Amino acid sequence: MSQNFSQYYRSPDEYARYAVDRPLTGSAGYFRWDQDAICYGRTSSGAVADHVEAVSYDAESDVAMRGECPSMPFDPEEVTENLLRERYASHFREPGRLSNELIRKAYYAVRPLLGVAIRKHFQKMHLRKWDQIPFPAWPVDCTVDSIHRKRFALAMKARGVEKAPFIWFWPDNFTSCVIITHDVEGPAGRDFCTELMDLDASYGFHGSYQVVPETRYEVTRRYLDSIVAHGCEVNVHDLKHDGRLYAEHEEFKRRAKQINEYGREFGARGFRSGVLYRNADWYDALDFLYDMSMPNVAHLDPQRGGCCTVMPYFIGNMVELPVTCTQDYSLFHILGDYSTVLWKKQIDLIRSQFGLMSILVHPDYVMEQREQTLYRELLQHLANLREETRMWSPLPVEAAEWWQQRSQMELVQRDGQWRIEGPGKERARIAYAHLANGVLTYTIEGAADSVTCDTAV
Repeated sequence: MSQNFSQYYRSPDEYARYAVDRPLTGSAGYFRWDQDAICYGRTSSGAVADHVEAVSYDAESDVAMRGECPSMPFDPEEVTENLLRERYASHFREPGRLSNELIRKAYYAVRPLLGVAIRKHFQKMHLRKWDQIPFPAWPVDCTVDSIHRKRFALAMKARGVEKAPFIWFWPDNFTSCVIITHDVEGPAGRDFCTELMDLDASYGFHGSYQVVPETRYEVTRRYLDSIVAHGCEVNVHDLKHDGRLYAEHEEFKRRAKQINEYGREFGARGFRSGVLYRNADWYDALDFLYDMSMPNVAHLDPQRGGCCTVMPYFIGNMVELPVTCTQDYSLFHILGDYSTVLWKKQIDLIRSQFGLMSILVHPDYVMEQREQTLYRELLQHLANLREETRMWSPLPVEAAEWWQQRSQMELVQRDGQWRIEGPGKERARIAYAHLANGVLTYTIEGAADSVTCDTAV
């Protein structure tokens, strides 16, 4: 079954087929697939490494063709699932790990008494040597996207074709997508939301506001209604934002029930955990259309890891909209960077992959003039890109609804012509992957020009 690949491309089923050359042996570990894809999983030879730095096996030499089907020394679906669910980094979220528990409890016990100026020193100490982490790649990791492209190219080679159809990633000929999201951490941030909504709107953007239901501040119906009245959406942000949501499974399930109730009460379709703590294997307890807790690269987060893709994907029935750009707090207070250089670099990298630019800015941290000036510069840059390129800027819920709708569409061939079937097909576009000289390019049917991947396959 090729669920991850199929949901990514929505191509005809024959392009998702593959074979594993021999039974997989041993435990999961790291290996390489050619030069641009670090994989985590099992191999038929058992040749894997415990650490990325120790990788020596390159699976490329053992990839072959079996008729019209690629044969591989590993299972690419297992590998992509391991990356998307961060199973390679599971030791960072072990519930019983004493050091994690003690540090988290101590920190959150005193956090209400600490200002940002003090908190950031503890956080910098915890995150030291972040820039020496070899995997995922900083500042944007596209490993999963690269693996999917390699599979598509192999399938085309196996079938002897140079052109293959799929359903384009975004609706209405858009070539990328940007969403604006705001996590509301405290009373001051809550009270600044109206001004922030007006600021976003002045550049033509409307975003989502993730609201903490308990403990942090009072959440009134009037406040929630004001967000919706401004053309924005309300989401649930954790339960108490106390660092304990994923500390223990039974407690998580209890809290998830309360979170789901708040979701129904708030009319929220989306969820994001506090501090981006997460465990994808527990997500089945959450009752939301989508989640936004998975960072693409988590070097600057307390929980390391990253999902290694710039595209939405599915965790069970829930759409994941990954956080693909560095959040404002990390930029300002961990890196000490008061410029938009990193944001713009990440945006360029994500656009080159036709991906999702997920902007996370807290109203609590952009109230001062310096931070607000930088945020205005970011919004102006995004507004310019929207005018100059085919970049979509929906609400997060609209992006998630599109990805859910697209997952139900199918390509069918009638009278020698490909057609898209399924609800929402009027907004969908047929695209074609072209393989020539080891380079994969895409064309969108009806578009004037082609769009080129930035890496060879």
